[in-house]
Amino acid sequence: MQLNQTVHEQMKWGVVLMALLGGLLLLGCDRQQQSPPPPPVPEVATVTVQTQQIVLTTELPGRTSAYRIAEIRPQVNGLIQKRLFTEGFDVHAGQVLYEIDPAHFQAALDNAKAALGKAEANLPSIRLRVERYKELLPDKAVSQQEFDDAAAAEKQNQAEIEFWKAMVETARINLGYTRVTAPISGRIGKSAVTEGAIVTAYQPMALATIQQLDPIYVDVPQSTTELLRLKRRLEDGRLNPNGTDQKKANLILEAGRAYPLEGTLQFRDITVDPTTGSVTLRLVFPNPKGLLLPGMFVRVVVKEGVSEQAILVPQQAVSRDPKGNPVALIVDTGGKVQQRLLRLDRAIGDQWLVTSGLAEGDHVIVEGLQKVRAGASVEEVPFGASTPAQPAAKSN
Repeated sequence: MQLNQTVHEQMKWGVVLMALLGGLLLLGCDRQQQSPPPPPVPEVATVTVQTQQIVLTTELPGRTSAYRIAEIRPQVNGLIQKRLFTEGFDVHAGQVLYEIDPAHFQAALDNAKAALGKAEANLPSIRLRVERYKELLPDKAVSQQEFDDAAAAEKQNQAEIEFWKAMVETARINLGYTRVTAPISGRIGKSAVTEGAIVTAYQPMALATIQQLDPIYVDVPQSTTELLRLKRRLEDGRLNPNGTDQKKANLILEAGRAYPLEGTLQFRDITVDPTTGSVTLRLVFPNPKGLLLPGMFVRVVVKEGVSEQAILVPQQAVSRDPKGNPVALIVDTGGKVQQRLLRLDRAIGDQWLVTSGLAEGDHVIVEGLQKVRAGASVEEVPFGASTPAQPAAKSN
């Protein structure tokens, strides 16, 4: 009985050992069959750098101002009798704006004319006396003193005539000043006086102001830093000043809408404002519809010149190193990733203008930057092409 029990336990343990050995053999086979494959080569999307010709512009803030401004002031004293214009409307040069009471000035003109006539009436008799004394002088019928007195009286009478002619002209001018006219054409503002107001010649307060709005000025401050940088680009040959009309400019209104008409750079001031460190650019824009009003804030797009060999890369292809320097990753001819330190000029749309660090023909990585590092092997596809791993990039 005990012998059978012993044999039975030995057989039982044998079966268990065989089962364990079989499991270990199966596990070893499975491990051999499930060994991990080598990691796939990461795929990146690249763009090929190509030089191109672009027009470089600078966007600067500015403010509009009237092309011409005329402050209307009286040139004689008097009482305002009439106002002959409508406030806020256009007036033309020579149009009568105010009438000052002319009675006093008309009387002064009449008085001067009368005095002139009196002086002119005395001249013939005095002239005849001089001629008569001149004939009698050789015969000693009149003395030399009498002749000299007559000749002096004639000259005095002629001077008096000239004096009263000047007085007549002065009185006529003053009478004309009683009609206050517009010196320029433009839009007139509100009137500072009404009928019945007393005004004085050349008073400090203007009666009204006329502003010519077509064309209109736009004054733009440009920092000396930007001005010197532009000169340096021209001296280095990075910009061609003759490649485009640098005197042309465009305007962006306050609401972000582009102004339809192109302006012209008139001059660049030579004096630096000590409070802002900038010089003023003055541009002239046509304003036939009166859309631009004096004092408006606008943005002016000024053309700097043409860059003949410009390099543009998408902004997403540029990152920053720990020191904050702009860098880009490129794929060399051997399919290896290399890092390039860049120098950027400015953003143009959704691209960076690169001044150094890249050359024509470089393959710059745009997508997949997170999956690679310098020295890694990659497989590149053109940026924007459809791949199984990611959808095609859509241009906005």
